[in-house]
Amino acid sequence: MGTTFAYIIEIIGTLAFAISGIRLASAKKFDWFGAYVVGLVTAIGGGTVRDVLLNLPIFWMQDSIYLIVTALSLLFVIVFGKYVIKLNNTFFIFDTIGLALFVVVGIQKSIATGYPFWVAIIMGTITGAFGSVIRDILINEEPLVFRKDIYALACAFGGIAYWLCYRTGMNAIATQSIAAATVIAIRLVSAKYHLSLPVLKSEDEYITPVKNESDIENR
Repeated sequence: MGTTFAYIIEIIGTLAFAISGIRLASAKKFDWFGAYVVGLVTAIGGGTVRDVLLNLPIFWMQDSIYLIVTALSLLFVIVFGKYVIKLNNTFFIFDTIGLALFVVVGIQKSIATGYPFWVAIIMGTITGAFGSVIRDILINEEPLVFRKDIYALACAFGGIAYWLCYRTGMNAIATQSIAAATVIAIRLVSAKYHLSLPVLKSEDEYITPVKNESDIENR
């Protein structure tokens, strides 16, 4: 049951991430093939990096369902594009769902491979966030994960929630659900209240501008 549930989570996460990537590609006026590639990279990018780091067979090379789901995502956006593209919060919703579900998948696979929990949390974050990094590079945008938005940090908190549930002996489905809900909740709260991490100051901000010669003399 737990394995089936994890597989369902992975498929739903692929669908959500693919739609979010295709949604952005449509805003950039990509053609259907370009939109498919962006959606696919968004959906499989993080998991590919995870499997390489964990020395596992690349997941999408073992099952064509991920390519099929991405194609269905493209079809969904084409058919319902009039409604999907016009909704400003569509990207945020699908991206958040994909992020939360893929964090769970990454943690689950890392634990099954025998790695300690701190590695599992990192792998969960990579699985959730790295696909969006590749996506943003492809569409020539500043990667969302590197901006001040609460993104990768939400993945980490989801991983901690997973660890706490796991340590208390909670069953697998409840543990996975709570971890995913934690990621979604943090993303929603941070968006609603405009919460963000502090931004590093640039070199210019550390230098006090000189207004006139008297300022130099006073120094």
